Formats: sequence, structure tokens, C-alpha cells
Amino acid sequence: MDHDHSYKLLFSHAEMVADLLRGFIHEPWVAELDLSSLEKVNGHYVSDDLREREDDIIWRVRWGPQWLYLYLLLEFQSSVDRFMAVRVGAYQFLLYQDLIRSGQLSAEGLLPPVLAVVLYNGRSPWRAPQEVEALIVPAPQGLDAYRPRLRYLLIDEGRYSESELAPLRNVVAALFRLEGSREPEDVQRVLGSLIEWLQAPEQQGLRRAFATWLRRVFLPGRLPGVALEGVTELHEVRAMLAERVLEWTEQWRRQGLEQGLEQGLEQGLEQGLEQGLERGLAQGREQGRQAGEAAMLLRLLEQKFGVLSPTWRERIAAADSNTLLHWSARVLTAEHIEAVFE
Repeated sequence: MDHDHSYKLLFSHAEMVADLLRGFIHEPWVAELDLSSLEKVNGHYVSDDLREREDDIIWRVRWGPQWLYLYLLLEFQSSVDRFMAVRVGAYQFLLYQDLIRSGQLSAEGLLPPVLAVVLYNGRSPWRAPQEVEALIVPAPQGLDAYRPRLRYLLIDEGRYSESELAPLRNVVAALFRLEGSREPEDVQRVLGSLIEWLQAPEQQGLRRAFATWLRRVFLPGRLPGVALEGVTELHEVRAMLAERVLEWTEQWRRQGLEQGLEQGLEQGLEQGLEQGLERGLAQGREQGRQAGEAAMLLRLLEQKFGVLSPTWRERIAAADSNTLLHWSARVLTAEHIEAVFE
């Protein structure tokens, strides 16, 4: 299951769409929507030239006595599509054609408003124009009035920091936090929140959608080769990760080294191939190794002595690589936690 299909599964649940609107579209009209009326629309329609498109998710929601159509175009690609505004505009008009054919018009015979949303999680910032007009050569005076002005709403996950997302009781924010997580502890923390928020029987489908995404998209990149097929609930994912904490931490330590190499390469290119690359690679390796060793020591200590106080956590965070290795060797023989740090 690729990223597009897994996100389609998640955003097929009304609660995800409602939290997307509440948490990430900060415009006055959102308060006028009746989010309890969210209704998924059949996304399979055929344009006049018989080309089929059924990849995207379309919802409608009550806006006073009228319906507002919410077209979610889920894009997960490594590079930015400069002409995304043209693609989105084409899809919007296909939707309008379908609404005309099916007679879904207002009492005055008008078409409903459509909001097109591009949800993007690529590494590089999204820099493509959000309006079709910006992609067209400026027209002679008087011809400007005939240029199309369609615009889509962009939600770029990479623009949100952990400090912005963590305070939100929002399932979409939790998804973004998982995507951007850097440590095993971060994932466990977000999973705990999702388990707490999604306890109701009617939320079982969304719980399982998150578990499917974690099992088939997110975790294979963190724990390659680990069989996860029997895991169908969030609490099962959390329990499995707790059992494999040492293996998981070691894998993330390797990833830290790889990311350090990659970051070092980027830094080297920006600062000068010779000096910047050497400094960046060395720094990346050291940071990745030290972060992995600190995480492993923390887990070993908590397994043996229980939850650590902030004092011990601060000492671990401040220690260098040699000290962390020395403390790790003491864990097996220490009878109390103070003996590890003596």
C-alpha cells in the first residue's frame, strides 16, 4: 500500500476531514459549516471525453441551507508540481460537469462552491503557484479579464513544527506528528494520544485505518523485515513496538547516521564542497550515533528501574558518547539507578 492509498483510507473518515478543516484552515467561513453533516460523495465520475478519474476523495458539508463541496486532492511526491493549479482546475471542472449532469444545483440553478485542497508531505517546501493565473503570460490590456483565476488551498505538512502540533487534540495533527517523528519515544507518545482519543466503538474504523497506515507504510521504513501482518489495532501496534524497543532504537540510530550523512551532504553543497562536506558528515555521524546511544540507555534504564525522573533524563541528554557507553555497561550489574551514574 503506497502513501496515496493509505491517506485515502484515512481521509475516508469524517472525523479526519472535520479535524483537517478545524485545525488547518483558519478562515471565518469554517465556523459556519455544520461538520456533523459531512457526507462522502462517490468519487467515480466520467468526463465528457470518457476519461475516468476515481483516485481522489470528495466530501460535501452543509453551509447554512446550501452544500459546500470539499475536493481533497492528496499529493505525495518527491518533487513539487509547478502546474498543480492547472491539474486541480481540470478536476474541479470535471466535478462540476458531473454535478450538472446529475442535477445537483441550487434552487436558483447555480453550481455549489468547491474547495480544492492539496495535501503535501514532500521534503522540499512547496513553491508552485496556487493560482492558474500565475502560470499564464501577462495578457495585453483588456485581455486580463478573460484569464482563469482558479485557486487551490495548500496544506504543506513540513511547515508545521512539533511545538505547533503537539498542543492540538486533533487526529490530523497526530498524523503529521507521526510523519515528522525523529525518535521512538515521539511515536509512542502520539500513539498514546490516538488510543485515548479514539476509544468509542464508532471510531473503530478510523483506529484500524491508522493501524493499517502504521503497519504498511510508516513502520516498514523504521523496522524493515519485521512481520506486522497480525496487527490491526492501535494498542497492538503500541505493544509490539514496546516489545521491540531495543531493535527499534538501534534501527533509528542507523537512520540517524544516514540522515546525518544526508544532512552533511546538503550542508557541504551549500557551504563549499570541500570544507562543508567534511564538517557536515562528521557532525551528522556524531549526532546520529549519540542520539541512538542516549535513547538505548534510556530504554534499558526504564525497563529495569521504571520511569526516570527529569534529573536522570537531563544527565543522559547532556552526556557525550563515551559516557553513555560507560553507563550502558553498568546497567546489567547495577542494583539501583544511582550505581549506574556513579
